[in-house]
Parts: sequence; C-alpha cells; structure tokens
Amino acid sequence: MEELPGSAFEKLQIFGKVGSECWVKAHAPVDKYYKSLVRGDLEKLKALIDQHYEDVNMTFEINENELEWQVKSHAMFGLSGLWSLEYKRELTNPLCISASHGHTACLRHLLFWRADPNAAPGGQSALHEACRGGHADCVELLLEHKANPNLLNDDGQAPLHLCASQNSLRCAKTLVTFGALVNQPSEETQETPLHTAAKHGLYEHADLYLRNGAMVDMKNSLEETALSVTCREAKEREKQESYLRVCQLLLTYGAEVNSEDEEMKTPLHKACKNAHHSLVLLLLQSQADINALDYNGASPLSCVLQAAAFKKEMRPHRTVQTLLNHGSPKIWPTAFVKVLKSCSSVPEIIEILCNSYPHLPISEKWVEAIPKEDFQRYLPFYESLFRQMYTVRTLQHLCRCAIRRRLGRKCHSLIPLLPAPKSLQSYLLLEPEGILL
Repeated sequence: MEELPGSAFEKLQIFGKVGSECWVKAHAPVDKYYKSLVRGDLEKLKALIDQHYEDVNMTFEINENELEWQVKSHAMFGLSGLWSLEYKRELTNPLCISASHGHTACLRHLLFWRADPNAAPGGQSALHEACRGGHADCVELLLEHKANPNLLNDDGQAPLHLCASQNSLRCAKTLVTFGALVNQPSEETQETPLHTAAKHGLYEHADLYLRNGAMVDMKNSLEETALSVTCREAKEREKQESYLRVCQLLLTYGAEVNSEDEEMKTPLHKACKNAHHSLVLLLLQSQADINALDYNGASPLSCVLQAAAFKKEMRPHRTVQTLLNHGSPKIWPTAFVKVLKSCSSVPEIIEILCNSYPHLPISEKWVEAIPKEDFQRYLPFYESLFRQMYTVRTLQHLCRCAIRRRLGRKCHSLIPLLPAPKSLQSYLLLEPEGILL
C-alpha cells in the first residue's frame, strides 16, 4: 500500500499567562520554563521559580502548526489529495507537565511553592496525567497535597478511569487508599473503574476494586456489565489468559452470567463471536444459557459461525464442538448453504456440524456455495462430503447420533465416563478427522 506523505514542516509556539493576565509569547523566561519542565531539569526550574515564584500556576498555550496531507481520492496513479495546514492548540500548566512526564522532584518543588493540585486548564488535572502515565510516585505526592481523587476531567472521567494499563496498579491502589470511589461512573459512557479493568484485562485492578466494594453487575450506557465487557474485548490471542482470569474473578464475586446488553447479547454471545474457547467453556460451566437469542435472533452458535472465517487463528471449530457437546440447538438443515458460504475456509466446522446430524439433505446448491479456492484447498474433505449426496451414513455414525441424542446436553460430561477407548470417546464428542465417513 502506498504511504501517505508526512508532515511538511512543524512549528511550535508557546504562550503563557498567570491568573487573568494576557497571553505572553514565549521568549526567554516562558520558553525556558516550559523546556525545564518537559526535561525534568530541577536546577533550572528552581532558578526560574526563585525569580518568578508566581509562575507555578502559569497556564501554557501550546500552538502547533503543521502541514498534513489530506487524502481526497484514490487516483489512477496513486493517492490524490492536498497539503492542509493543521492547527492544534493545547492548554496545560507546570504541574500537569511534570506529572505527565513523571518528574517527581519537579512536581514536589512546584507543590512546595503552592501550585494548585486540582487545576485543569486543558481539561485534565495533574492527577489525571500522572495516572494516565502510570507515575505512582507523582500520584501519591499529589494526593498528599490534597488533590481530589474523584475529580472529573472534561471527558467526565475520574483518575481511576485512566488507570488502564498494568503499570498503573500502584496508582490505583494509592487512589483507593485516599478515598477514590470505586463505583463512580464516567459521565458519558457510565463506565466504572471495574469496567475499565475488564476492558483492558487487568486482573489485579479488578481484584482491588472488588475487594473495596465495587458492584460487580453495574451497567454502562450500553447496558453492559464488567463481565460482558470482558467477553467483548477478549479478542487477541496473546491476551486470552488475562481476560479469562478477569472473568473467573468476576464470576467468583457473583457476576450474572446471563446478563443482557441493549442488544440482548449475553457474555456467551460475545465470547463466541471472539471464538475464545476457554472463556466459552468457563461460561458454560457457570450455567450460561446456551439457548439465548439476541435482538436479531442469533444464538451463541450463530455468533461463532459468523465470525469463524476471520478468527481462524483461534481455532473456532473447538468452540463449535464445545457448544454442540453442551446441547446447543443445531443449525436448521436448510440454512446449511449460508454456513458453507461463511465457513468454507474452516472445514473442521463443516465436518463437526455434519456429524451432529444422522443425515443431511445435501444438494447441488451446496457445491455452488463453496468458493473454488476453498474447495481445491480442502479437496479430500469436500469430496467426502459430496459423496454423501447419494448414500446414507455408516451404521457407526448412526450409532453415534443415537448415543448423543440419548445423552443430550450432558454429552460433554458423560461421554468421558463411558467404558470405551479414548479414540471412541473422541469420535462421540465430534472430534474432526478431516473426512466424512
């Protein structure tokens, strides 16, 4: 893909004012003051404050003008667009600058000279900035100087809402110690700190809030509980274990496993959409309703089938297999054409679904539904599938269906107890073999 042109030039201008004084363009003192704060140069900062102690509450206006490439259309020979002057304006103060960079010594000096710990010229206080950066020493210092732990920024978020990374755990602990409200919702999304921890898979944060009285089933503006948010965000394979641990914790504290959001989606719907097999299994073991339908009439099984082609690295067939072994309603046979279209690149799913029926009305439409490249890539399987068009399934398969029908939604727990070889148990549990017999 063609890369966009970068910035043509960048020009930074800094203005400052104290109290109601007019803005002063940053030449010597203001410019040096700003640079010493950004660099954390305590000696220069001390020297400047000794001369201008009133500047500890100065407000900086930072103007940044740069030319940016604005794309207008995709031309025949590349990207078409034009250079546009982008004007950016930011308000801040010395305390916020020091806190955002984690310069504790500078922060302490500013507070000694009575810098206002709750000032928020740019919409965020120094405490918000320190929490966002995970600077725990700065957080503690600000709170000791009477910073408000529940102050909302311009986005309606308290400092706890900005503790959204693993390195912010000490910040969160300090805030709670100084009286931060663990059930305080943000103004716009109505998310509590527990929702934030759930969203980012932060087990220790969630545990901290729950131990300090967080309500496990509070809902945000989308009617989602923390459990629902966790299942929605559990997308990345690398962070599967983190989200699983958070869900285990929430369920231990009594989270409602079948809570519905505004679209009537349950946590199981969302875990299935992400093809998160371990999470799906945990929810089912916690009595999640496998028959739940969302606002559009989709079941958990439908959710994983719709997402399977985009979640191949998550091995979505394992989720399909688990749902069927726990008694999920099967796909209506006439809807199989749609399943073939969406899941043809994951033949294990097609095999598992086919093996859950004694017989299926295979037709020429099925052949047409499969893209040629998928048919060729998995030729042995699809050839075995369409051989069933003119024959009946084997007696062995019919016996499997009879046993599964008898055991119903307890297949997952009872089949492993049968006095049968492991290979036969796997066969009864619909373990894919790569070919239909």
